[in-house]
Amino acid sequence: MTTFTKVILFTDTDGRARFRQEAVALSEGTPQAMLSPLMPTSGCQLRHSPVGFRSPFHCTVTPQWVFILGGQMEIGLQDGSSRVFQAGEHFHSADVLPAGATFDATVHGHWSRQVGAEPLVTLFVRD
Repeated sequence: MTTFTKVILFTDTDGRARFRQEAVALSEGTPQAMLSPLMPTSGCQLRHSPVGFRSPFHCTVTPQWVFILGGQMEIGLQDGSSRVFQAGEHFHSADVLPAGATFDATVHGHWSRQVGAEPLVTLFVRD
């Protein structure tokens, strides 16, 4: 069976954001157009971030898919690692603040920034 690789930004048991991957089965459709099962969504937003944009550390409020439509987006984690996503790539942002925790910018969340000479254009699709 063919699968789609879902890149996930999540909150680990220590409260820190990390990346992992999981396979989504493409179990529907036809051999020429394989589909995943339908996933519910609650809305979407488009965002344009100019050259030079960078956010402070923050957590995702509502889990959502992030699709890079134009430019490049870098996501940085508390451990100093980062990952750059190009136009046409995606990730599922689910690094929510742990229940009962008060946000601490030295422990929780991630930062994001626009990379390169082109503005960053993204599509957010909420779960």
